[in-house]
Amino acid sequence: MKFLRNLLASVLGCLVAFGVLFCMLLIFVALAGSQENVITVSENSVLEIGIDEPLKDYGGRFDFTDFGMKFEEYDGLNHMLTAIKKAKTDDKIRGISIKSSYFPAGMAQVKAIRDAIDDFKTSGKFVYAYGDFYAQQDYYLASVADSVFVNPVGDIEFKGLASEVLFFKDLQEKSGVKLEVIRHGKYKSAVEPFLDNKMSPENREQLSELLYSVWNSMLDDIAASRRVHPDALDVIADDLEARTPAKALKAQLVDRIAYFDEYEAALKKACGLDEDKDIKFVGTEAYAEYVAKKNKKAGKDRIAVIYAEGDIVYGEGSKDYVGQGIIVRSLREARKDDKVKAIVLRVNSPGGSALASDIIWREVEITKKKKPVVVSMGNLAASGGYYIATGADRIFAESTTITGSIGVFGMLPNFKQLADRWGINAEQVVTNRQALGYSVFEPLSEEYRKVTKESIENIYDTFVSHVAEGRDMSEDEVDRIAQGRVWSGREAREIGLVDEIGGLGDAIGYAAETAGIEEYAVEDYPVYTTSIEDIMDKFIGVSLTRNKEHMLKEELGREAYEILQKIKVLSQQKGVQARLPFELIIR
Repeated sequence: MKFLRNLLASVLGCLVAFGVLFCMLLIFVALAGSQENVITVSENSVLEIGIDEPLKDYGGRFDFTDFGMKFEEYDGLNHMLTAIKKAKTDDKIRGISIKSSYFPAGMAQVKAIRDAIDDFKTSGKFVYAYGDFYAQQDYYLASVADSVFVNPVGDIEFKGLASEVLFFKDLQEKSGVKLEVIRHGKYKSAVEPFLDNKMSPENREQLSELLYSVWNSMLDDIAASRRVHPDALDVIADDLEARTPAKALKAQLVDRIAYFDEYEAALKKACGLDEDKDIKFVGTEAYAEYVAKKNKKAGKDRIAVIYAEGDIVYGEGSKDYVGQGIIVRSLREARKDDKVKAIVLRVNSPGGSALASDIIWREVEITKKKKPVVVSMGNLAASGGYYIATGADRIFAESTTITGSIGVFGMLPNFKQLADRWGINAEQVVTNRQALGYSVFEPLSEEYRKVTKESIENIYDTFVSHVAEGRDMSEDEVDRIAQGRVWSGREAREIGLVDEIGGLGDAIGYAAETAGIEEYAVEDYPVYTTSIEDIMDKFIGVSLTRNKEHMLKEELGREAYEILQKIKVLSQQKGVQARLPFELIIR
């Protein structure tokens, strides 16, 4: 029996080993194939704009050290904008089709794509849009099209912007779980829901002004494309006069009510195709890869674009989080590369660790003494996101960017009331009065509160000092527009927190002009290292993590899953935070 057991174990071990080797072989073949894959674009093609997964600014460049290979993702905003720009002059691309009933991107990202398509239209090529239904952000993007189509049974959401904030003061008292809050900034309202049961006048003021600024920017763009006055659009939103296809047509927000086959017929006509011919669609990701591989430049001057995207955490960082490790290394590599003549730091972050933000800020200061550093702000460049941007030579933001939030806070969970209810008593033994520091099972002492408050005040003063130096303002001037208040890009331009309203392309163009170069290639950073597990996840879908995420999304739904992920991020935060004052969802 023992012999059979050992034999079976040996056989099973061999099968597992062969399985692992086979998987590695598949990975190697897949990687090699992806390196050699040649994407072709046919004549009379239509570039299709549409995404299913949340859009990131940067798809990513990856270094797979196990096989000594490198590869790049082409699903980021950076490559989408490049694809649209190239399609403008590509004779094989006849026009653009915008097709999305849910476009998972931030407002500033949509604005950037919309502007790129608007520029594409100057080529004389067509732009059509189709939706079974249009969420408000979808319609904002679609409105740039020459012709907007909607399904006869669909609907159009055009109602203005709103934001909702939940308050938890009573819940804390009932549950016995309390968050001790220490902050600087009367607008630092990330902590407000734990202090009160209603919105403060200051928070209501900043939210109202922010929403109106973003909404007015959207109205201006839609009005220009649809030739409808902004005041008329406001009335349409107030009265929901575009809620059905017929009403939207009457309000001049759409051009045609049609089924998708009728939309395809219109596309064929625009392409000059016979009815029995198929439309040759090419997605932005595939077309971006085609453009990148066809137009590779070597030995040219370069502009480095470094993407800081996600919450700022202390540590190395990753594709999903901004860590000082990977950003500092990218800045140093670009600074030391003689081919790189200027650097653009693309910031899309609500902030996070004050310490990590300051380390990145310092590296920007060192870098700009050697080469021009220009910042391009995405959806968010708030609090720590603004911290790392403030030292740049020039700052660009979209009109719909959310920025500012110059303030600092700390939150300490406390379970004292809950522990008392459950009969839990914590006893401590210390050698010195402050040895314990803080215990979640004891009330926050005034002495510890004082020390923590002092740390927060010091970081706030440092933050304000950096902004004053970077923006050529006095500290009093900065303090008046700081206090944790958030601003739209348009407002930030008016008060001096940013220099220009424009997108990533504008920032790159300015960086090149400042560096005195006309022809250049764009070099994207960071370069991420990846593992066998990551590649197995990507190519053959065997990752347990991915399966777990997929199951959670299926069971909870997209919105609930995203909330769960944000709770996870909050639970991992350490130290004093400089981050956006609330989870702002504009809808």
